Amino acid sequence: LSVGYAACHWCHVMAHESFENDDVAAVMNRLFVNIKVDREERPDIDQIYMAALSLMGEQGGWPLTMFLTPDGKPFWGGTYFPREARYGRPGFVQVLEAVDKAWREKKESVNQSADGLTTHVETRLAGTHAKAVLNRDTLTNLAQGIDGMIDRDLGGLRGAPKFPNAPFMQTLWLSWLRDGSTSHRDAVLLGLEKMLAGGIYDHIGGGLSRYSTDAEWLVPHFEKMLYDNAQLIRLCNWAYAASDNDLFRIRIEETVDWLLREMRVDGGAFAASLDADSEGEEGLFYTWGRDEIETALGGESSLFFKYFTLSGPHGWEGKPIIHQTGAQQAQSVVDRDRLTPLKEKLLAGREQRVRPGRDGKLLTDWNGLVIAALAEAGRAVKRIDWIEAAEQAFAAIASASRDDRLPHSMLGAKKLFPALSSDYAAMANAAISLFEATGTSSYAELAGQFIAQLDQWHRDGDDTGYYLTASDSSDVPIRIRGDVDEAIPSATGQIIEAMVRLSSLSGDLELQQKTWKIAEHAAGRAAHQAYGQAGIVNACALAIEPLKLVLVDDPENPRLVPVANRNPDPRRIDTIVPVGSVGNVPALPGGVLPPTDKPGAWLCAGQVCLPVITDSEELERRLRRG
Repeated sequence: LSVGYAACHWCHVMAHESFENDDVAAVMNRLFVNIKVDREERPDIDQIYMAALSLMGEQGGWPLTMFLTPDGKPFWGGTYFPREARYGRPGFVQVLEAVDKAWREKKESVNQSADGLTTHVETRLAGTHAKAVLNRDTLTNLAQGIDGMIDRDLGGLRGAPKFPNAPFMQTLWLSWLRDGSTSHRDAVLLGLEKMLAGGIYDHIGGGLSRYSTDAEWLVPHFEKMLYDNAQLIRLCNWAYAASDNDLFRIRIEETVDWLLREMRVDGGAFAASLDADSEGEEGLFYTWGRDEIETALGGESSLFFKYFTLSGPHGWEGKPIIHQTGAQQAQSVVDRDRLTPLKEKLLAGREQRVRPGRDGKLLTDWNGLVIAALAEAGRAVKRIDWIEAAEQAFAAIASASRDDRLPHSMLGAKKLFPALSSDYAAMANAAISLFEATGTSSYAELAGQFIAQLDQWHRDGDDTGYYLTASDSSDVPIRIRGDVDEAIPSATGQIIEAMVRLSSLSGDLELQQKTWKIAEHAAGRAAHQAYGQAGIVNACALAIEPLKLVLVDDPENPRLVPVANRNPDPRRIDTIVPVGSVGNVPALPGGVLPPTDKPGAWLCAGQVCLPVITDSEELERRLRRG
């Protein structure tokens, strides 16, 4: 079994070196049944065998190379193997022959090992634990733990490689919103500023690469993933509201421009990723020699170099990487209008190059993340066109359903059913964000339908949680829960967030009680995880203290709605009611209907509401963290 993904550099290397080599392929086909899996299409399969590799004491990564018994149980594996022995690793043919020899000569012990390993994986990924009491301390403790890992000079977490790590950043942000931990707010702002100045950010075309190979955010692994940029938009939206720093608004605009220009496919949904390589060289599409910039810009190149630096750091073999110092970044925000035409010229020149490959498949859960981010950012910075793009993408994904079930992925006419639990959760969250942005009640109804599908196909037998894989999926040896974060919050974390938001929006007490039970059991399982529990902890924090804001306002001349829009809060659900409405008025906690004869805002925490707020400045004070 080889598990990889389209934008994975070493996956391509191993495929070219070994799988496409006639001699190696002959050995593979003689000794094994060979299966290739795209981890993005089947994250459930990937997580099972990655957990097995971890239990073997091996470092995880992709390509994931695993050897299985005929019934799919793992017994030995690794990651990248070169065709010939090098890097201190055995050659792949050597590995194939050694594994085959062990299978033929020690089959009984290999089967025992596979049985034991499978049992351990099942315990880790599909097991149950006693529920935990939900309390405020869990978020505080996790935030303090993350605090101890923060790089106070360079932002993000200490060391290299450096990943954006959005679930951790959300933990710190929630810690600030709830407990006033300004150091946690500042850690997120610093991390974003440093990241957005570094080479990990595409200063010419917008968008973030997956990670930097160094501690300075300078040398990226140049692939661009849809999910990283969805989460970047969301974090920058919060950061802009809290700091009033135009840097974050500008980077949102640039990243959305990139998404709409390079990642949108026919129908309006978004492709999964862009490769790091073009013409066989990593980063070639994105990097520039000084002479190339001077040729493209002529006499204006000196102005460009006032705002940007080119670096070819030690060990980097490609052309220099564009980045900014802190001072250059701050000045470029002030002088944006001078810089824009220069960047447009370079972008036009770059478009003439051989482009990196695009993985054009549409992943339902990743699209859900982008849809929510576009809807939220569109509200905050008054970009109706972004909200409309979010609606188009939502319609493209939702309309691909078959028998009322979402697909997990699509590529052209090909659709992969059934969806995973993460797909229903992400689309429910997207629907709720679109409801907040548009006031269209059908989005709230669709969110409820997605949660109902989740219940039908993914709920466990004890009503304590959900499995990642649907009940009628027959091609996995284990149904896992999806409790562990990867680059995005875990499926379980996204499910709890969606259920909290939907129950807060609807006022459905039965759904609130059910959500609480799911969250308690998820917290119990998360307590036994060594890593990757931030998604569950963050979602449980939302469950403990959900906020609801009902706004009655004049659609023609709104005074209160703009205040709510420019003060986004991940803990809060907003419902907007036009003055004079008589039907479909949302209830406040306790079933009380707000009067709709004049503008007013009702801010509620749990089952308790503040007195009505009619003054926009007072609402601003209430919604803004000092």
